[in-house]
Amino acid sequence: MSAKQTAIVVCPGRGTYGAGELGYLKKYHSDKAQIITAVETGRTSDQISISDLDGQGAFKTDLHLPGDNASALIYGCALGDFHAIDRDKFNIVGVSGNSLGWYMALACAGAVSLEDGARIVNTTGRLMHERATGGQVVYPSVDDNWQHSAENMAHVEVALSSGKGNITASIKLGGMMVFAADDAGLDYLMKTLPKSGVFPLRLPYHGAFHSDAMSPIADAARRALGAELFTQPAIPMIDGRGVIYTPGAVNMEALYNYTLGHQITQTYDFTRAIEICAQEFAPDVYIVLGPGTTLGAPVAQSLIGLGWDGLSGKDNFKTRQNADPILLSMGLPSQRKFATQ
Repeated sequence: MSAKQTAIVVCPGRGTYGAGELGYLKKYHSDKAQIITAVETGRTSDQISISDLDGQGAFKTDLHLPGDNASALIYGCALGDFHAIDRDKFNIVGVSGNSLGWYMALACAGAVSLEDGARIVNTTGRLMHERATGGQVVYPSVDDNWQHSAENMAHVEVALSSGKGNITASIKLGGMMVFAADDAGLDYLMKTLPKSGVFPLRLPYHGAFHSDAMSPIADAARRALGAELFTQPAIPMIDGRGVIYTPGAVNMEALYNYTLGHQITQTYDFTRAIEICAQEFAPDVYIVLGPGTTLGAPVAQSLIGLGWDGLSGKDNFKTRQNADPILLSMGLPSQRKFATQ
């Protein structure tokens, strides 16, 4: 780890700040006043500050999980982590993210300011909390060794074509499919998908994100947020289709329309984003920003599915991690120390 390495930074989505992450902001970023102030600037006077949210004596689902609070907390923690990466160790060659993480990728890359990134996160998070309908259900598409499972994929395909309510692919998340569905679809998924450990898993306080059901929210977001917030990034960005935005060559209208259009209403293909990161940038490591640790597995599963650099399964990946880490999850203290100063 002594030589400078190339790195892709991966930003987390919703659901990554849970009870185990309470106090994350204070523990790691109490010295980053600029970031905390930027996040607070993006919030309105009737909203609790992220410092107060992070400083609660106990985790409260009805306080910490609603969209406007969860999004702001994750944004503050993730941007703090990004600024904590040791640039003497790592040359960041690209930034991507999962779902909500796209907004963070924009801020990390410099396509929006810290303050405007916080404003985008708070505006969309609040709209989701107030207006989102339906929900999300997660189901694995791989087996226990993170290899393709024809059986699990068959269950996924049957669900998508069932015609039971409105069920669509919300996020292709490495070795998992995240479904978006209305109430009838959610009921079908939870009752019909074969049980496999904790799956099918209904995500609390999540609407039918990345589906046509979010079109009114996308419209409202565009009315509230203008294209003037965006500028040329300083670092390449890889979106939820695998499209690369190269500094100095980004079409601002296209970036704006994707961010507050397609990104909200269509499938987010995180798997494809990581595949493009590997194929086009061939980084030495992937640095997954905190809070939480749940995004590490989808990154690894995406690389395994691609057969990248000899990766073939969970056991093979763990062996590689122990010998020559390809993934650094900043939510894990044991890995965080390798990424920070």
